[in-house]
Amino acid sequence: MPHRPIHTHLVNGNHDLPRRGGSEPPIAQPEQPTVIVLAAGQGTRFRQSGGVMHKLDAPLGGVPVLQRVLNAVAASGLPCHVVRRASGASAVSDGMGDSIARGVAATAGATGWLILPGDLALVTSDSLLQVAQGLAGHPVVQPFWNGRRGHPVAFGAECFAALTGLCGDMGAAAVVQEYRRNGQLLELQVDDPGIVTDIDTLEDLASAEAWLGTPK
Repeated sequence: MPHRPIHTHLVNGNHDLPRRGGSEPPIAQPEQPTVIVLAAGQGTRFRQSGGVMHKLDAPLGGVPVLQRVLNAVAASGLPCHVVRRASGASAVSDGMGDSIARGVAATAGATGWLILPGDLALVTSDSLLQVAQGLAGHPVVQPFWNGRRGHPVAFGAECFAALTGLCGDMGAAAVVQEYRRNGQLLELQVDDPGIVTDIDTLEDLASAEAWLGTPK
């Protein structure tokens, strides 16, 4: 099976289609931040827990984990860029920081970025939109659910240099902390456990499956 190259999967559910026979011009939409979906990790913990495939390919409610994330992004209408693992990439080059840097650099013209791990299979499109809207008044937005920090974390265009300079496994935590110290971070409370529900092990997958089957 050929390996899928990095930065190839783009999802954008925000299309303005002209109505047949209509005379009204399309309404201009404000530019929206781009969702960077991180799908370059090796999924080692999932395999160690007994998984026989990559966690992003594991079925959850009959739909692969990563596809669920992409479906949520598509439903939000936000532009999306998926960062995949390059063929032959070393483990060192696949840290979260490296993935963020590559994704942001590849979408340099964006008005901002929502950094979304590809294993957050239960996140809702409403949460993505709430976080994106938070960027209108703050350079960095971090969502919280029941006091727990979650994803996606959003960054305005002014964070471009800081994000493209990231490397290793630390992600963008240092950037978030800097803006928190400066009082420029919006801590956004959302009613969505999906922002903190990542799929790292078979147990996580089973818990997510049970949550999907629970009446809401």
